[in-house]
Amino acid sequence: MKKVAILASDNMMPGHPDERGDAFERDEEMGKLVPAFAAQGMELDLIRWRDAAEQAGDYDAMLPLLVWDYFEGNEAAFTAEMAKAEAKTKLFNTFKTLSWNSNKSYLDELEHEGAPVISTITVDRVTETGVARAFEELATDTLVIKPQVGGGAWRQVLYKKGDPFPSKDDLPPEGAMIQAFLPSVTEEGEYSFLYFGGKFSHGLIKRPKKGDYRIQSLYGGTEETYEPSTQERNSARAVLNALDFTPLYARVDLLRGLDGKLKLIELEMIEPYLYLGHAQGEGGENKGAQKLAESLAKRLSE
Repeated sequence: MKKVAILASDNMMPGHPDERGDAFERDEEMGKLVPAFAAQGMELDLIRWRDAAEQAGDYDAMLPLLVWDYFEGNEAAFTAEMAKAEAKTKLFNTFKTLSWNSNKSYLDELEHEGAPVISTITVDRVTETGVARAFEELATDTLVIKPQVGGGAWRQVLYKKGDPFPSKDDLPPEGAMIQAFLPSVTEEGEYSFLYFGGKFSHGLIKRPKKGDYRIQSLYGGTEETYEPSTQERNSARAVLNALDFTPLYARVDLLRGLDGKLKLIELEMIEPYLYLGHAQGEGGENKGAQKLAESLAKRLSE
């Protein structure tokens, strides 16, 4: 049996005193991955990402799927730990991929390569002058301001023209992305399409609770299984085609733009929740878990 580690933040480890409120997502995911990986001759363990380098020699591969705190002031420590771990074992996605994907300024690069990306203004820090300019450039009266390095709506602000300017503690601490708020997130929802080994696995649509725009379960968001049309699949494929590599796993998150077409809002290749409950099958028979396990087994045999 090959040994594979799923890396997790401290607050995603079972029994941690500050365990996250969405830790049930860990249990749901691991409940499908463990038996699916076993069927491919791989034993799966859950370990702290902070122990990755120390334990890397004991594993054939490491996947940082549950490192849900790497952006909360921990980026430098996380990056250093992943570099040390990859020197001893295989890391998926690779250290190069994780480093590139950790800063969402990658949206600029993907747009340059022809991917359908939501219009984004990238700034080194958020200022009232810069935000005022963004209202004009993006031709909107409502903005979403989010960290370049972040996730799960951490330090993310929805700001309407004329409202009091957000406090420093609410805004991104450093570099930020400024985007026009798209009404489709509340009217229609945000789409997520999962790919393993470059091949489509399953899709879903995520909707915020009434009165909110954040789609994460922590904020009351809900999900529904969704089968994308050929045109919608093509939008996601255009994003992956803009890469010069094939990630082991990727979640393509998209919103419907004002032109009616899906636009990339984020390409998750570090720690995406895989939403395996929206793929067919339970436990080890889950098709999404099987596709990820098969893709990893193939890479480990190459």
